[in-house]
Amino acid sequence: MKEVAFIKQNKDKWLEFEQSIATDRRQDPDEMAGLYIHLLNDLSFSQTYYPKSKTTDYLNFLVSQIYRKIYKTKRLERNRLFTFFKTDVPLLMYKYRKTMWFAMAVFLFFCVMGAVSAKYDDTFVRLILGNDYVNMTLENIERGDPMAVYKSGGALGSFIGITANNIYVALRAFLYGLLGGIPTFFSSLQNGIMLGSFQYFFYEHGVLEASLRGIWLHGAMEIFSIVVATAAGFVLGASLLFPKTFSRFNSFKIGFRNSMNIMLSTVPFFVAAGFIEGFVTRYSKVMPLWLDLLIILGSLSFISYYYLVYPYIVRKKETREHPETIISNK
Repeated sequence: MKEVAFIKQNKDKWLEFEQSIATDRRQDPDEMAGLYIHLLNDLSFSQTYYPKSKTTDYLNFLVSQIYRKIYKTKRLERNRLFTFFKTDVPLLMYKYRKTMWFAMAVFLFFCVMGAVSAKYDDTFVRLILGNDYVNMTLENIERGDPMAVYKSGGALGSFIGITANNIYVALRAFLYGLLGGIPTFFSSLQNGIMLGSFQYFFYEHGVLEASLRGIWLHGAMEIFSIVVATAAGFVLGASLLFPKTFSRFNSFKIGFRNSMNIMLSTVPFFVAAGFIEGFVTRYSKVMPLWLDLLIILGSLSFISYYYLVYPYIVRKKETREHPETIISNK
């Protein structure tokens, strides 16, 4: 049978299956099992005669989704939170790995743009950071304590305020995806340019090392988490703009659920970053260099491993143990 005829013969049935999978209402287990068997038969046929076709990829996706729906329990499990971070989020990060790398590339590009702009325009840093902040920082540099701003206020109050603000910034970048992701892009532009110009400002005044030791103690997790939230915003925007084989509404439902889970996964990292900024960064000047490096490189390595490396490990394990549940990602 030609592929076109195969699609025409089964199209209505597949669309019905897709609608059934996308709905949140509880369905009869026997009915779901029947759908699963039908789809497995179609997938087996497609893999045999059209192994490299998008039809095979589509059926593989439907099979994986209905499998998960059959075996996913609705009961609150004691280890549900553990499973969320151990398996669910890494699989999502693998699925949207290209979006994550895109978000990182965009952010780094704007960081470089901010640094270059600050180098060739003496007024650029004041335009971005504001005169009051720049003047205060210059005074701190003259007093020999460029990171004095992190010592103001109580440690607990700083921790709570900083954590709340960082989550707000990330949540805003994520929710901008509801507008197609364009505002998310500009949020990345704003954050990247601010960081790049900020770091060049300290370099220009000969205190780059002090700024790196102070800012990146908490910034390793904080900034990386904001980039992850930005990627979640792009995922949400793409679900609206590029629904692929789904209806736009169903694509949005799936995209919103997946991107929200990615966004939620950053909360513990923001809490950790806020704790470091509130309680540790204020002592960066008197801390030994090895301890600074241990915290910076340790936190950066951990969050990079979790979002960039660990997803491949989980994906490989899932492929080996449950090959029928894996969505084709080419």
